[in-house]
Amino acid sequence: MNNLIDDGRPIFVQIAERIEDDIIEGGLPEEAQVPSTNQFAAFYKINPATAAKGVNLLVDEGILYKKRGIGMFVAKGARAKVIEKRKEQFFEEYVITMIREAEKLGITADQLTDMIQRGDNKR
Repeated sequence: MNNLIDDGRPIFVQIAERIEDDIIEGGLPEEAQVPSTNQFAAFYKINPATAAKGVNLLVDEGILYKKRGIGMFVAKGARAKVIEKRKEQFFEEYVITMIREAEKLGITADQLTDMIQRGDNKR
């Protein structure tokens, strides 16, 4: 069974996000070895090159690092980097979008704050 969500985003990006999720949630702590690209490929039934592209994306960001002949590992400080990256993405994708829509609808900052608090109370 393929556990990737096919939502139109590239599979390698989804692989990278799954690894990031595991780092954030503590499933992959600092210095832990990450599954190999062949393991990802077999599990998700994808091409190993696609899995490698997702892993290498995180290497390029300093979240993972390679130990030659051994594999990929979670870098020190990776969790903090991933959280900071995700916060910035959240801001860009949700907060800015929400503010723009609120402006179109004539919703004031105070009204928006009240809406957020109301939503928080319904959780």
